[in-house]
Amino acid sequence: MGKLYIVPTPVGNLEDMTFRAIKVLKEVDMILAEDTRTSSVLLKHYDIQKPLSSHHKFNEHQTAEAVAQKIKAGETIALISDAGTPAISDPGFMLTRACVEAGVEVECLPGATAFVPALVDSGLPNNRFCFEGFLPQKKGRQTRLKELAEEERTIIIYESPFRVVKTLTQLAELMGEARKVSVTREISKIHEETVRGTLAEVKQHFEEHEPKGEFVIIVGGKEDEGKKAKKNKYGDDEDED
Repeated sequence: MGKLYIVPTPVGNLEDMTFRAIKVLKEVDMILAEDTRTSSVLLKHYDIQKPLSSHHKFNEHQTAEAVAQKIKAGETIALISDAGTPAISDPGFMLTRACVEAGVEVECLPGATAFVPALVDSGLPNNRFCFEGFLPQKKGRQTRLKELAEEERTIIIYESPFRVVKTLTQLAELMGEARKVSVTREISKIHEETVRGTLAEVKQHFEEHEPKGEFVIIVGGKEDEGKKAKKNKYGDDEDED
């Protein structure tokens, strides 16, 4: 029986590829890529010459089961996305599920994921957080935003440059303009930037400076003003005697 490898790829800087990821991609029988044109640049950079096939959100419903059966028959296949870890706001979940249900071994390599560096350098609490990925564009968007307004954990949202100001505006309307936020764009690239402040301040920044690149929005959780809990050095609630 073969094996499915989930292989993270750099979110920007090609040097963020791990030695192990390169080794796996050079040894598998086939590589499934979200966009073969984008992945060809990475594979050429590392002299990886393996058959490449498309696996994206428009065809994964139809191909996941067939790929799982190929692996069960003995092929070793790697799945990569355009950037970051597959299945994190990218195709991958359906194939992983199909392999698990078929009794096929799945191994996910550690590697790049955009929200981790954005969360860590935000300066906001990261001991507890929730990952939202991309918010609904239309149906269900307001409902989701209202739910997030009550969320006490730090919130992670992915956004495109075309909607980042709209999203910051809606967050400010529902959470209050004073809520703390950190917005990072172009992670690990030449023009990487992190803007921190209140929702009002960060929104104004991107109204005055045209948003470019892919964005990660880190929003501070709702604080319960009625609860004056003591905090230890790790930011955790301490039990009162």
